[in-house]
Amino acid sequence: MTANPEAHGIAAEELRQFVERFEQLESEKADIAQQQKDLMAEAKGRGYDTRAMRKIITLRRRKPDDIAEEEAILDLYKAALGMA
Repeated sequence: MTANPEAHGIAAEELRQFVERFEQLESEKADIAQQQKDLMAEAKGRGYDTRAMRKIITLRRRKPDDIAEEEAILDLYKAALGMA
């Protein structure tokens, strides 16, 4: 069975546009990931602890109440294990 390009021309063109836009976004995402990698390499070269920086970046995305609750639980568990 062969597809009739004229019968599906509008849908095929729209589909092609969606696919090409997705591919463009994938390319942009890869470029951004490389820029982030380069930025962290520069920070590391200047003596910053990139592991700590990544943790800070992760924390900044979260709600302060969620962070406080997690820290309280960690403190409780550490105290229970004699780590505090």
